[in-house]
Amino acid sequence: MATTKLVPVPDETPRPSVKAVPRDTKARGFALYVGIDEAAAAEHGIDLSQIVTALKNLTTSLAPGAETYAAVALAPVGSGGRSVDVVRLALQEPSAVARHRSDDVDEKDLAGIVIDISRKRVTIDDEISPLTFKEFELLQYLVTHKSLTISRAEIIRSLWRADDVDIPNDRTIDVHVRRLRSKLGRFEDIVRTVRGEGYRFDPHPDVSVLFASAPSPDVF
Repeated sequence: MATTKLVPVPDETPRPSVKAVPRDTKARGFALYVGIDEAAAAEHGIDLSQIVTALKNLTTSLAPGAETYAAVALAPVGSGGRSVDVVRLALQEPSAVARHRSDDVDEKDLAGIVIDISRKRVTIDDEISPLTFKEFELLQYLVTHKSLTISRAEIIRSLWRADDVDIPNDRTIDVHVRRLRSKLGRFEDIVRTVRGEGYRFDPHPDVSVLFASAPSPDVF
């Protein structure tokens, strides 16, 4: 008589990855950053307090006795950037605070993208991004005017001399920005388009900006 052997099927349910903790330490909890503003929540017929309550209740149901604490991140009206990035910065997540350091910092200690004003280079995950001189000038100008919207006319006026033979027009600036973004890879959204107005650099939790102890002579 034939018999059927039951083979356990592995659980293929995806599980969130958790970083290993350093030796001689133990995890005591975690922080979950949620990026959503009141207007976006209202579109779903809820408010932020309802989301907080739902997450607290879920935690209690999964792990009775677990303690929870919620903090709301506040930002000035009109602040740019993705909501979750603004939250990480506002709540001072250690790895997220955009740093403005002197040039004695070892870039290898900084994750993500490093915009080095003094050395005029951009590294992404320790790889140098092949920006042209003018592309770096454009990025530098936006970075040194962070959170301000810069018009195309101002970019042209600031980065090109009146006697230059290759003075661009508005459409050419759009091409420069498009090429710059393509070289920023997954960080392309740090250069944002403000429809009908121009461009803006938004602080990002994984972007570090390095300034020399003495400002570069062409820092605007």
